[in-house]
Amino acid sequence: MTSRELTEMMQRSSVDCHKALVREYGRYVYAIVYNKLRGCGTNEDIEECVSDVFAALFMKCEYDMSPENDIKYLIGTIAKRKAIDSFRSLTVRGSHISETDEDDMRELASDFSVDEHVDRSELRRVLLDKIDELGEPDSTILIQKFYYNRNSNEIAESVSMTATAVRQRCSRAMDKLRSKLTEVGIGR
Repeated sequence: MTSRELTEMMQRSSVDCHKALVREYGRYVYAIVYNKLRGCGTNEDIEECVSDVFAALFMKCEYDMSPENDIKYLIGTIAKRKAIDSFRSLTVRGSHISETDEDDMRELASDFSVDEHVDRSELRRVLLDKIDELGEPDSTILIQKFYYNRNSNEIAESVSMTATAVRQRCSRAMDKLRSKLTEVGIGR
C-alpha cells in the first residue's frame, strides 16, 4: 500500500483505511516490537505497544500525511520508536536498570533487526511470485540459473532445449522480470 493509496482510502473511509493498515502491516509491526521487547516485556506489553504504534500511525494519517511519504518506512520508524520507549519504561518500572538491560539497549541499536529480515523476506516473496508469473520454461530457467547457480548446459538438459536457446530465453525472461518488478515499485 502506497501513501497515495492510503490518502485516497482515508478520504473515503477512515475505518476501512485503519483496517487495511492493520491487516497489511500488523505482522510487520509485531515483529519489530517483539524484537525490541522480548527480553523485558510480557505478551500484554508487546500487544499494547503494537496498539500504540497503530494509534500513533492513525493520528499521523489523519493530520499530517503527504502522498510522497514511504508508508512502510514511516510505520517501521514509528514501531521502533514506540518499542524503544516501551523498553525504557518497562526497565525503569522494574526498579533499576542492570548491566544486562544496558546490553539490551545496545542491542536495540544493533545493525541486525527483525524488520530488516522481514523486508528481505517480503522482497524474496515478491521476486519469486513475479518469476512464477513468467510461466514455463522461463521461471524454471531463472530459478535454476540464479538460485541453483546452474550453467546454460545443465539447464538445457533439464528443460530439453539447447544451451543457446536457454541463454536467449534467460535474457528475455530477465527483461520481462525487470518490467514486472518496476510495475510494483522494485528496481528502477
